[in-house]
This record gives sequence, C-alpha cells and structure tokens, in this order.
Amino acid sequence: MTRVLIVDDERSVRFTLRELVEELGHDAIEAESGEAALRALDDVDLVVTDLSMPRMDGLELLARIRAIDPRLPVVMLTARGSERIAVRALKEGALDYLTKPFDVEEMTLVIERALEHRALRRKASRLDLEHALGRPLLGEAPAFERVLAAAVRVAGRDVPVLVRGETGTGKELLASVLHVAGARASGPLVRFNCAAIPAELADAELFGHAKGAFTGATAARRGWFAEAHGGTLVLDEIGELPLAIQAKLLRAVQEGEIQPVGASRVEKVDVRIVACTHRDLKSEAAAGRFREDLYYRLAVVELTMPPLRERRADIPQLARTFAARYADRFALPDVTLAPALIDALTARAWPGNVRELENTIARMVALSEGGVIGLDALDDTTTPVAHEGTLRAQVEALERELITRALAEHGGNQSEAARRLGMPRVTLVDRIKRYGIG
Repeated sequence: MTRVLIVDDERSVRFTLRELVEELGHDAIEAESGEAALRALDDVDLVVTDLSMPRMDGLELLARIRAIDPRLPVVMLTARGSERIAVRALKEGALDYLTKPFDVEEMTLVIERALEHRALRRKASRLDLEHALGRPLLGEAPAFERVLAAAVRVAGRDVPVLVRGETGTGKELLASVLHVAGARASGPLVRFNCAAIPAELADAELFGHAKGAFTGATAARRGWFAEAHGGTLVLDEIGELPLAIQAKLLRAVQEGEIQPVGASRVEKVDVRIVACTHRDLKSEAAAGRFREDLYYRLAVVELTMPPLRERRADIPQLARTFAARYADRFALPDVTLAPALIDALTARAWPGNVRELENTIARMVALSEGGVIGLDALDDTTTPVAHEGTLRAQVEALERELITRALAEHGGNQSEAARRLGMPRVTLVDRIKRYGIG
C-alpha cells in the first residue's frame, strides 16, 4: 500500500489530510515538524508539507528530502499570497503546490497525480536498472521493494556497504545493483568468495604477490583489489575471512593501500567495498571471531536481503520464470506449472530461500516430459537439500543422472538416448566425455 507523509505543525490540518488520504485507500503518516518528517521517510511514496513551519520550513525540508531521495515527490502547502515562494519551491524540485485552505477535490487530484508520477518513475527506473544488470528483477513484495530502493539510493554514495541475509536470498544481486546504479558502473565489478579459498592463499589472492614470494610464484600477480581499481570489489562470505587477513583488509578499506605478498612497496587502490555475509558480524566481533574495527568500517551502510518467507507474493513469478528458463535449457516444449503446484510452492517454508526454490524447479522441469507440471512433481523425497553445493553443480549432477538413465534404457545407443533427451547427438557425446560416463 502506498504511504503518504503529512507534515504540518497544525494538528487540524494533519487530521483533515489523514482522513482524505485514508479515504483514498493509502496509508497516512503524520509529522508535526521538518525534523520529525526526516525521521519518517522510510518507505514513503509522497510527502505533503506545509511551507511555513517553525525551525525547519518547507523549503529546507524539500532540500533535505531531495538530498536523500531526489525521486520522492513533494507537494507544498502555502498560505494565500505566498505564491512567489511556491514557484521557488517548484524550481527547487517540488512536484506541485496548493494554497490553504485547500479544496478537497483539488487536493485529491494532486495526491493521485503525484502517486501516479511516483509509480511511473519507479517503473522507468526499474527498467533502466534491469537493462544495466542485464537481467530482470523478479519480485514486487514490499520487503524486496524496500531493500531494492535502499540499494539504489545508497549506490550513488561512495561508501562501503554490508549486505546481510540468509543463504540463498540473493545477496549477490543486491551487490550488483549497488555497482551498476552507482558512479563506478563503468569500472570493473570483481567478486571474491572468502569461503572458497584456503586461508594461506587468501592474502595473495586479495592483495597480489611478487615474483618469488613463495614456492610456485614464478611471476608477479595482481590481486583482486588491484583488478577492481576504479570499480567495486564484492567480498562474499566476509565472515569466513581469517583474522590475520582482516588486518590487511582494514588497511585497504581505511587507507586505500595494499601491499602484495613479498613486495616492499605499498600500492594505492581506489575500490568500493561491498561485503556480503549470512552471519551476524556484530555478534561475531563481540565473540572475538571478527575484528570490531573492520566491522564498523564495512557496515557504514547495512542492507538486509529478506528471506523468501517474507516475500511469498513473489514465489509464483519466481517459480514460473525459473520453469521457463530450465525448459529452454533442457529443450522441453510448453512447460507450465499447475495452479495447485504454485499454491504448494507458495506455502512452503524454503529454508534455502530463492536458491532452493530455483533448484527445486530445475529438478522438476528436468524430470518432466514438458507440458503441465502438476502437484505430484513436488516430492520431498526427491528434492535435494539446498545447501549441497552450488546450483550449477546440482544441475550438472542431475544432467549426468538423466544421461546415464537414458543410455541404460536404450542399451548404450547414443542416438536413441539423444533423441529421448531432446538434444543433438554431438551434444550428448560432449556431455558423456565431460561427466566421464562409461
């Protein structure tokens, strides 16, 4: 539901506007001053504010709002005779203005027009963002919309961001949004998984190494920090980074300096850090498992990706999109999900979140013959645990299983097996070699 923030030091005006806004079917939030309004801006779609207020007037509030969210529409209320100041407000970014006492029908039109303007700008911004990402943004649940809007707002502020969220929620998507929606979009986007590499190699991988720095270092190598110079470095699972490396990371974040392993020189780097984790780093720091000073450097802004159970309204769209994607990958015709199956998927807990949902859909599609997939395809006994390897690894394992089964059913005849699987024989031969199928 859309939310309208009403800012006026007169209680009677706030009451009248609240009644009108709620009658139109929107949520109304009240603030009696500009300072209170700034504290209530989260998830607001429209601000209706008085021009003349003590301490912070409407023009100052407008400027502060524009600095926080330039896309948020503001409607100014002015006393008769103040039209010149109202015109100034329009030049400074207000969407519209009305004089007091206002006409209810006119106010209704202004509010609805402003909210429509907000919706159109959001849609245009989302399309631009999807184009920059090269992929659709799936989801319209309020929890998802809120964190996405927050990411877009903070993208233009060149500060470190800590992205938290349960496993499989899509933290890497939020990291990509922070990159493409910011000033560094033309620079490199580099990802480093802190949990995917042994501790003894993390130093050289992140900061690089000189020739001869250790056995096997036959040539100097730039680290991921240097590769990300001028762009964004995403540190996935930052909570798994060894404490010894955290000290060097703190220096890189704080001073913009790195020292490759085995090198005597210090290099300057210009990198924006986006750190992702499923852990509560503040608690980890209190327990001595994560540097507290590094935590505060990384968490200048903290965003939390909501779990799938908090955005159930998005599950039907996600499920249908995943089904179409894997139907195309497996060359299956006209794959659709039955309404009963969609309902069952929506009701599920999904502890593995979006990744588990995608994995489940991929498996159901791969095991189907195409056409309508019904509720019977959702079998707990055949659904793999979401945390057992990456989605790609699980899909490859499933593909290997299907190829092995098809070959067995057709007595090793590759042409028949390929026909059964709906793929060219040359592709099947390639898969047989890749997976080492005897």
